[in-house]
Amino acid sequence: MRLVTFKAGAAPRLGALIEDDTHILDLAAAAPDSPHLVSMQTLIESGTPGLDAARALVNAAPHAARVPAGRATLLSPLPVPVQVRDFMCFEEHARQAGFNASKFMAHDMPDPAASLAAIEKAGPQKPPKIWFEQPVYYKGNRFAIAGTGADVIWPAYSKVMDYELEFAAIIGTGGVDIPASQAHAHIFGYTIYNDFSARDAQFREMAGRLGPAKGKDFDGGTILGPCIVTADEIPNPYDLAMTARVNGEIWTDGRSNTIQWSFAQMIAHVSQGETIYPGEVFGSGTVGNGCGLESMRFLKDGDVVELSVEKIGTIRNRVLAPHLRPGS
Repeated sequence: MRLVTFKAGAAPRLGALIEDDTHILDLAAAAPDSPHLVSMQTLIESGTPGLDAARALVNAAPHAARVPAGRATLLSPLPVPVQVRDFMCFEEHARQAGFNASKFMAHDMPDPAASLAAIEKAGPQKPPKIWFEQPVYYKGNRFAIAGTGADVIWPAYSKVMDYELEFAAIIGTGGVDIPASQAHAHIFGYTIYNDFSARDAQFREMAGRLGPAKGKDFDGGTILGPCIVTADEIPNPYDLAMTARVNGEIWTDGRSNTIQWSFAQMIAHVSQGETIYPGEVFGSGTVGNGCGLESMRFLKDGDVVELSVEKIGTIRNRVLAPHLRPGS
């Protein structure tokens, strides 16, 4: 199933895309007495009974509960996730982004020219040893999520706007100390993840050996969508085409098969001594060449960013400079 959270009136609704995504089946309207179909979170938490109920409705597709997709606004499929963890699992991105980040930060060194020359001479470096020993991640702001179609008003403290092309697994079944061999069964489904990044703020704060914080944490800074595709629809998430377009021009053309760590390995690592819960988001990290930093090509006011992942769809967002913030 291709599950969404949408608005076609005052309140968000749980739905399923049908008829080649031209219509949305309003699941709550189709089964108003079902406690499983109130929201995406209640559906995830309900497990097999909720999925079975939703699937039966999708197969029947009652006409009275259909909404033309053009009359609805897609929100983030999980408007406020239980938790957001974003990993860095693509080596090409880690090498290239690390190299260009070092060049970016060289301008703040006591001798910028000498620092830049040394960085250029050394060239891109392999990620640190720990990166090959375990998945590494940070926790994002679960309240700063937006969906496809939303305008992203860039924070006034930043002038360097960037996108990051990722996809994510949504946890369906919680647990603790989950073996990697059993972890795939804990995945509810997959969605696209755009980790918008205020690069100048990110590099400034990470020089203090913590972060990212304000480099990532701003309203609408994380985009999820357009839907959650249930795990049974994507038996192999590690061979998907991943593409980014800016104003229609391809900036990224990658594949998920270059990932270093599987979602099962991420789940096994995080759940060591720590309970994970239904509705958590595990971001894959940025695919190789999946952000402007890797080519030193950044976004500008009014740019439209489209991220596509095979079998999931496309999310589309416009970036606006802070002077266009409502009320400014």
